[in-house]
This record gives sequence, structure tokens and C-alpha cells, in this order.
Amino acid sequence: MVRLMPFALAHLSDLHLPIPAGALRPWRQLAGKRLLAYLAWRRKRRWAVPAEALLTDLAAAAADHVVVTGDLTNLALPAEFAASRDWLAALGPPDQVTVVPGNHDATVAVPWERGAGVWQAWMTDAAGEPGAPLFPFLRRRSPLAVIGLSSAVPTPPGSARGWLGAAQLTRLPALLDAAAREGLFRVLLVHHPPFVGPGGRRKALSDREGLRAVLARHGAELVLHGHHHRTLSGELPGPSGPIPVLGAPQALAGGGAQPGWSLLRIARDGPGWRVEVTERVPDPVSGAFRDGQHRTLRLAAARPAQGVVRPAAGQLSSGA
Repeated sequence: MVRLMPFALAHLSDLHLPIPAGALRPWRQLAGKRLLAYLAWRRKRRWAVPAEALLTDLAAAAADHVVVTGDLTNLALPAEFAASRDWLAALGPPDQVTVVPGNHDATVAVPWERGAGVWQAWMTDAAGEPGAPLFPFLRRRSPLAVIGLSSAVPTPPGSARGWLGAAQLTRLPALLDAAAREGLFRVLLVHHPPFVGPGGRRKALSDREGLRAVLARHGAELVLHGHHHRTLSGELPGPSGPIPVLGAPQALAGGGAQPGWSLLRIARDGPGWRVEVTERVPDPVSGAFRDGQHRTLRLAAARPAQGVVRPAAGQLSSGA
């Protein structure tokens, strides 16, 4: 089989972009969970990396596509969504950038047209049927099939859990199977990982077992997530072998956390796939991004779904 040129995919997450000037007025918006999130932002969101440095490094990488796995905002204020839409436009046009929302983007319920709906151009495909449910969505970017899920739901104070719901889990298998028949590399995007990670069940995906069951039967080549503000890696059982699960750090972290993003080069490798994963991290002296950890993943070719497979619990570990 002829080896294809690598497809360069940039993965970043948990941007928590600066709150725009005037966005907090009127102050009565800071009630309940928004107030707690605001106090956390004041305490922890100290910018170690200017947003311009990240944009410069992404532009230099010249990725074929960029994916963002949620938490562009801090408090889910309408002004934050408007500003983050401009930031997505700076990343690239909708056909070159894909985004899914995170739990901070659902700190409280916000009308769709004033909330994550302003990102809809970066979450839908031109082939989508008018009026069809948005999630999950499938975007074909040969040789990739980018499949987006939303785990962002409002939760009580003290909780950062996610939820997909039966409707998304019911529709997901058809998208996975269609992409497999086309021979595409299936990248699943979701903010919360399908594991209990740092923070325990308080921050976990509540219906993770349902997602694992779908993947065990129908497969995917890769799952990308955010949420935990650190590089994480794990795997899930799939019909063709283990499915890698990779988590990105907070892209613009401060306060001593390690910021960064990942560049994945995806290519055919015989009947299967090869993925070269390179972390991009800022140099502590110059502030310019440089290569960090590097790893190579080799994945078997997808097999058609057959019967019901009961998945194992899966494993999750911090990156080096």
C-alpha cells in the first residue's frame, strides 16, 4: 500500500481565554456557580504564555487542521463567547478548525445563540442536514474523520462532571461505522476523558461506560480530550486493538502549570496507521515554544463492528 503524506493535526485545549473588559457588568451575573468560577479564575488563571505566542507557534507549524477540546471560556459569559469566536477565527477558517465545548463553557445554562452556538460554523459540516442534532458531528478532512461530542452540561457548584446522554451515544455508532467503511482515520473529540482522571468522580464523565461500550464495539483510531490541564495518555479496548486516548494540557497555563499543545502527524503504515505525537511547550527562558515529549503510535487497520463487546475499565496515566 502506498504511504500517504502525513496529515498534521494540532490539538489544544482549555484555553480559558482572558475575560473581555466590561464582560462582568452587570455584576449580578456573578451569582452561584459563576461566582465560584470567577474566584477560581482570580486565584489560578495567571498568564504564563501570551496568546500571541501560541498563535505564532501554531502558524509556524502549518498544521492541516486544528482541534480544540473545550473550555475556551471561564464563566460562560456571552461576551466571552463572542471574544472566543474571534479567537477561533484567528486560528483559522471553519473548514480548518474544529471545536467542542467544555464544562466551563456550560458553567451555567446560556441560550445557544449567545453561548456555544456562536461557534457552530466550527462544529458542523457543510454536508450536515438542516435541523439535525448538532452532536455528535462528523467532519471529513481526508484522511481524517473528525467526530465531535459534547460533554458540556451545567452542573451544581462543586461539580465539574460531564454528560453525553443517550441521544449522542445512540447516534455515534453510525458515524464511526460510516467513517470506517470509507477507510478514514477516526479522531473522536470530547472534553471529558472516558476515564476517571485527576479530581476523581467529581470531574468525571458520568456516562463514560456507555462511551467505552460504543468504542469497544465500533472502534476509533484516536480519542482526544482536555479537562484536566495536563498531558495524559491511556488506552481503551477496541475491535482492532487498543484505542489511544490522549489528553492535552491547558494551552495557556500559568501559576506554575505546564502549558502546551500537541502536534500529531498521521500517516498510513502498511494496512494500519502511524501517529507521531510531539508536545510543544514554551521554553522557560525565552518563552518561545519548542519540542517536548515525542512518541510514536502504531495502530492496526479498522475492522467492522461485530457483536457486543464488554470493555475493560481502561487505563490512564500522566505524560512525562
